[in-house]
Amino acid sequence: MEQINTNHSWGANFEARTVKDIIEPVESIFNNISVKAALEEMQARAIDSSPVIDQRGELLGTLSKNKMNREVGGLGHDPKTEPVEAHIEKNNPYCFDDQTVAEAEQMMLNAKVGEVPVVTREKLLVGTINIEAIAQENRRRNAWKPLKSRAWERHNRVFDTVYSTTSNQRIPQKLNDAVTEGLTCTALGQIHRILRRFF
Repeated sequence: MEQINTNHSWGANFEARTVKDIIEPVESIFNNISVKAALEEMQARAIDSSPVIDQRGELLGTLSKNKMNREVGGLGHDPKTEPVEAHIEKNNPYCFDDQTVAEAEQMMLNAKVGEVPVVTREKLLVGTINIEAIAQENRRRNAWKPLKSRAWERHNRVFDTVYSTTSNQRIPQKLNDAVTEGLTCTALGQIHRILRRFF
């Protein structure tokens, strides 16, 4: 199967979010069942295709309901005894759970698919990712950028105010005043620790 090689995270670096951050659960089919059993599973789940795994959970490929019906029926094989192994499509794309969302998006655009399985570096199936989830992620990222920029501007404005204060006695009051600027307690604590080096 095709994949892209490369390589977390929300607060520290939104734009480096990985596939595992937006992964969705997926049901799979074992490779040791019959075509009939596989078709019944897919019918019950109202799906047209499904990832296939072995007993240890390694991704082997994808099964297509239409492909199985066409090949098994066309060749006159008995679906009750015909193994699914021979009907697994092994060249479909997938991505790794530690790849960035941007990498997964590019791979899906290149492959012209709307959804791909997600595996670990050991090829164990852990879920799926789809283009809609990536689109939602992009909308959140784009909404985050101006908020991050405004927060950084407030940080600089408050830091300059506090740093320009020459009286050590006024620092706690300035830091308290800074709360009204919308900074978090964590950010204020970091500023306070830095300022104590200079006073």
